[in-house]
Amino acid sequence: MDKHFITIVISVILGVIARTYMMRIDYRQYPTYPQAYLSHFTLGVIAAGLGAVVIPAITEKEYVAITFLAIAAQHFRDVRSMERESLDNIEPTELVPKGTAYIEDIAKTFEARNYMAIITATATGTAMYIGEVLEIPILLRTLLGIIVGVIIIFLLNKMLQTRFVADIAEIKEAEITFEGPILTIAGVGVMNIGLKESREVFLANGLAVEMIPKDPNAVAVLSNIGQRQAIQHNVAIQLGIRKDMDEPDFTPIARRNPENGNIVMAIVAMEPDMECLIEAVKRTPVLESSKRKPLDSYVGEQIKHS
Repeated sequence: MDKHFITIVISVILGVIARTYMMRIDYRQYPTYPQAYLSHFTLGVIAAGLGAVVIPAITEKEYVAITFLAIAAQHFRDVRSMERESLDNIEPTELVPKGTAYIEDIAKTFEARNYMAIITATATGTAMYIGEVLEIPILLRTLLGIIVGVIIIFLLNKMLQTRFVADIAEIKEAEITFEGPILTIAGVGVMNIGLKESREVFLANGLAVEMIPKDPNAVAVLSNIGQRQAIQHNVAIQLGIRKDMDEPDFTPIARRNPENGNIVMAIVAMEPDMECLIEAVKRTPVLESSKRKPLDSYVGEQIKHS
């Protein structure tokens, strides 16, 4: 395997770059720094190493080595379970929980990114092996492997790119009013605010938005409770929330208008900035578990043409 040393090294490097490129710490602080960050980086190195030895193992007819890929796939499924369990364990500590749909989405994302490292390393190794068969000089083979690896990283990144609420809905400012004790936004009753002091806080410092779906598919996505919970969590994390434990009055709640599918939400934020609120809603990812395309079904097609 010594003659494959450079191929393996270059493949591992490109695989690690692929995993590192997708590992960014954002406002959610997940993966956390440095423990989880190091953990995910290490898994990326392992995944890249597994992908890097695929082609050398095949060329050397070491087919037993390929079975490690099956073991790796099982291991990364376990990683997904561990991510889910970890997030579930800290969920009770959140003032505004992520929700099970958001947690599952994060866990699946981290599992997929390890496969991204394997695919990139394998593609890089394949390109360098083809160069070897064609008797291309080592420097050109290395350059070819790097180019192929970078292209694969770009393509996988585009394929795994997350859609955001801004892609499926228009977000606009809405007015908070009260009909008796019922907090109302754009004609939709949101919740009962029994305390007069709490109602005064909402009228003085509350912000509200209305999310208008762009098409029936978007209506189905925003109807998903998990998607709405993700929006509430993202907004509360980014703008801060004026509440503590056992203060349900100030928990942001997104409600659906059954007449048109629009979603309304109110929040009493630590930073009451309407532009920031709209931007926070827009940048909330569309969860995989909430994606629906009813218009693509037979019934949906009939509805469109009726």
